[in-house]
Amino acid sequence: MTNEPYDLRKVLRELQQSTGQLHATDKEIDPNADLAGVYRYIGAGGTVMRPTQEGPAMLFNNVTGFPGTRVLIGLLASRKRVGLMFHHDYHTLGRFLRDSVDNPVNPVTVSEADAPAHEDIHKVTDPDFDIRTLVAAPTNTEYDAGPYITMGLVSGSSPDKTMHDVTIHRMVLEDKDTIGIYIMPGGRHIGHFLEQYQKLNKPMPVTISIGLDPAVTLGATFEPPTTPLGYDELGVAGAIRNEAVQLVQGLTVDETALARSEFTIEGEILPNETMQEDINTNTGKAMPEFPGYDGDANPAVNIIKVKAVTHRKDHPIMQTVIGPSEEHVNLAGIPTEASILSLVDRAIPGKVTNVFNPPAGGGKLMSIMQIHQGEESDMGIQRQAALLAFSAFKELKTVILVDEDVDIFDMNDVIWTLNTRFQADQDLIVLPGMRNHPLDPSELQAYDPKSIRTRGMSSKLILDGTVPFDMQKNFERAQFKEVKNWQDYLK
Repeated sequence: MTNEPYDLRKVLRELQQSTGQLHATDKEIDPNADLAGVYRYIGAGGTVMRPTQEGPAMLFNNVTGFPGTRVLIGLLASRKRVGLMFHHDYHTLGRFLRDSVDNPVNPVTVSEADAPAHEDIHKVTDPDFDIRTLVAAPTNTEYDAGPYITMGLVSGSSPDKTMHDVTIHRMVLEDKDTIGIYIMPGGRHIGHFLEQYQKLNKPMPVTISIGLDPAVTLGATFEPPTTPLGYDELGVAGAIRNEAVQLVQGLTVDETALARSEFTIEGEILPNETMQEDINTNTGKAMPEFPGYDGDANPAVNIIKVKAVTHRKDHPIMQTVIGPSEEHVNLAGIPTEASILSLVDRAIPGKVTNVFNPPAGGGKLMSIMQIHQGEESDMGIQRQAALLAFSAFKELKTVILVDEDVDIFDMNDVIWTLNTRFQADQDLIVLPGMRNHPLDPSELQAYDPKSIRTRGMSSKLILDGTVPFDMQKNFERAQFKEVKNWQDYLK
């Protein structure tokens, strides 16, 4: 059993050995808003509307309308849990992933006999084929545009098959064989490949793998410049596990899928065709996104025509995520930390000791950077580090700079430093008219007509809470006695 390749089931078995990290229930749950509504209280966290909290991952074994299918939510909704699953200290996951990017282990293709993802096959030619009854895609709220696949790994290649990539997109089930996929403009490799297919006026074959080892899903969220065009992020997962991710050839499309996934959808993105994302509801809403607000329904999402659905036979697991949850924070934030560390370590080695992208920024909009000032010539290096962070990740909006004695994972400690080591007229820096994440709801021209010329632009902010090197003696924290046996007093 120990030599079995990593997949979601192996991870869940390991997680069951840790108290309070995974809870399964046989109580019936409706996937339409109820499932996410329940987990909101149990463990969603992140930027979800309060009350919410950090809690266990949940496995729902009795899902209305989907006998035999289980739904998993919240697997990565705790940074400590991510550390457990990766067998690594959660404080330094950013550096761990940076090293994994630098030392990828490339995926391998296996035979059908070694691909449990293809144990049960449903083709679009089957008379009763309907993706909406085969895939237990939940809705986060009652106002969603439809059932969404939120943890589906889209695999695609360039038309000449020289480059391959995997990315995660929001995908809504529109009818029995149609999926609307939102591909955010700029940067994503899948979008680049699609542009090439559109110029050829040819459909782009893709597979969507659901229910995966979290090393795969988290590794897949890297973006340029850390993983440039042509870099296959499946190598990151291979490095995390020190074993190659297993692929299998698609049954109905010329593309590979994850051989050990729980569900696989095969299909083609139609060239030069789009559709209204909320065509079935006309609510104007898509689904809750990472900033904590409902995303606007896109009037022109790309169209995937489904050709087949495959899954494991033994109670396959549909995996899902709440858009603004702590799970998304970790999916987006830890790779962003790795990207920032990768750039600053090359440009100013040894000056940034750690980076944390906290839940308050949804993993994307805010970074806390811990700075080492060892000599007088380091004064000002902290602001250089902030500029490098914006260069490493254009969707970053706010950088908070703190000293080494501040716990960057404790927001009380971070805000303390802004109250005791920060003067707004000296230490607040605004950078107007820069690129940002298009899902930031404050990016309205009416909000800031001078610097927001179009959606996806924003002013950016540096809050410098570091102490100048020549004033450090004035800001020494009260030193308490180090007591090694303090825990004995709790017995």
